[in-house]
Amino acid sequence: MQYSTRARLLLAGVVLSTLAGPAFALDGNDLVAKISNAISVQSSGSLSAESVAVNGSDVTLTNARFTATSGQPSFPLGTIRLEGVEENNGGYTIETASFDNVDITQDKTTFTASDISMSGLVVPSDPTANSLDAVLLYDEAHIGKMAATIDGKPAFSVDETNLTTEVADDNSSIGFDLQANGIKSDLSLIEDAKAREALQQLGIASLDGKVTMQGSWAPEDGALDVDEYALDFADIGRLNLTFSISGYTLDFIKSANETAKAMEANPNKEEAQQAASLAMLGLMQRLTFNSAEIRFEDAGITKRALDYAGKSQGTTGEQMAQMLKGMAPMMLAQYNLPELQNMVSAAVNTYLDNPGSFTISAEPENGVPFPMVMGAAMGAPDTLPKVLGIEVTAND
Repeated sequence: MQYSTRARLLLAGVVLSTLAGPAFALDGNDLVAKISNAISVQSSGSLSAESVAVNGSDVTLTNARFTATSGQPSFPLGTIRLEGVEENNGGYTIETASFDNVDITQDKTTFTASDISMSGLVVPSDPTANSLDAVLLYDEAHIGKMAATIDGKPAFSVDETNLTTEVADDNSSIGFDLQANGIKSDLSLIEDAKAREALQQLGIASLDGKVTMQGSWAPEDGALDVDEYALDFADIGRLNLTFSISGYTLDFIKSANETAKAMEANPNKEEAQQAASLAMLGLMQRLTFNSAEIRFEDAGITKRALDYAGKSQGTTGEQMAQMLKGMAPMMLAQYNLPELQNMVSAAVNTYLDNPGSFTISAEPENGVPFPMVMGAAMGAPDTLPKVLGIEVTAND
């Protein structure tokens, strides 16, 4: 009787322990394989690790490497620590992923990066589908200080980089926001003497600024909208590019990656390049152009550039501006685009008189398939401004 009671208590303890613990142990190798599969589909590369250790809900990858399918040397990632890993319908969710600091020296150049992490990762079970469920997602990617030195001299640095994403409530699209702050570069280290002298004449001894990008992507119809892609540097200006296309689906990305892999696998590089060019022309037929804009906001570089160009021609910056005003309509006249010629000439005159902003935009009434854009460019270039709805303005 006493033995029977003890047996029942022991059995109950085992059952309770089982219920209190995880239903199953994580399969670290399966996790790495699924991450690698997703990377392979999205970016033509793969992830591997010398060893994978599982400790509860944490997984550690030792001597991890990223290998591109383009034939480039693999990139060492060191130790990757994945915390808060859970199985999710055949895929996985990961609370945080942290990476070793980077310290690489090649020849005379040393590159370092620290505080590298990602959070809120979602690893798909099947990366071959055509919805966001097939995409390797994350809430935020962070890189702290990045720096490059040449012969021990600081050449380039970025204080901090953050990329955040947000999936729409209906799971149809994903928004992204990139912020790279504190970008600095010492241009005096440029080896080419003529380029270095030109930069000195332009008053650009160094760069100090930031890069920002915002937009969204809907994988099912391939609508890619970049609302801002700006390079903003002190005493130079802000260059911003926006565009909208559709047809950039997951299937398009996969086909482009397969084309790249086939080109790399073909030992006959000339034949491979020709085949890839034809394949890319076929892929371009899937894309539709919706709109685009390039805008530059001056922060002093225009006047210095005019002064430099004038000096090289034995004249002044003001006189160089007048020369450019006269040259613009003559250069455009050969293309037989009177409406565009007048538009550009007016914008150039306005900008050179008082450098503020210069904008080139294209916004057709309806989306234009890329084959139609290319056909107009090659067969009837005079129709292109109307086809794309091109406008050129200044100081607006």
